[in-house]
Amino acid sequence: MSENLNRLSSFQQFALVALRTVIGWHFLYEAYYKIASPAWSPVGGPLTPWTSAGYLKGATGPLAKLFQKLVNAGWTLSLDRSVKVALLLIGLSLLLGLFTRYGAIAALFFLSLFYLLYVPTVGVPQPNAEGTYLIVNKTLIEAFAVIVLLAFDTGRIAGLDLLLRRKRSVIA
Repeated sequence: MSENLNRLSSFQQFALVALRTVIGWHFLYEAYYKIASPAWSPVGGPLTPWTSAGYLKGATGPLAKLFQKLVNAGWTLSLDRSVKVALLLIGLSLLLGLFTRYGAIAALFFLSLFYLLYVPTVGVPQPNAEGTYLIVNKTLIEAFAVIVLLAFDTGRIAGLDLLLRRKRSVIA
């Protein structure tokens, strides 16, 4: 694998690590927002705590009925906690380049869930949505970007995975 990485130019390596970093930041910030909520509005009033219930109840994709049954069965708190922890760990993994392959696999899993909860099939502008999508949306694009991270194993290019690998080779 390292032989293949040597064939990549410095710019290509930079681009792959930058892609991993921005995806990691996206996951980390999503976790931060969900963990930090409730918060305070600019005018001083409390914001309502984040919950996945509304998102899951409004889902229309192939996985919608499964998650709606979980919400109706009282699993919302567990789902919310799982999402917060997973987003945090995925974000840290990708941002720091630590356990990068596991972080990318988990990111792909979560992005697949999000996509399969809301597959865009309408193709016209939707209320409260920032674009018009038909089959391909930002979630699917980010999932394919994560596949690129997996294909190039960016933890071997830069990050804590690389440092740990070098430390192990010095010890061995």
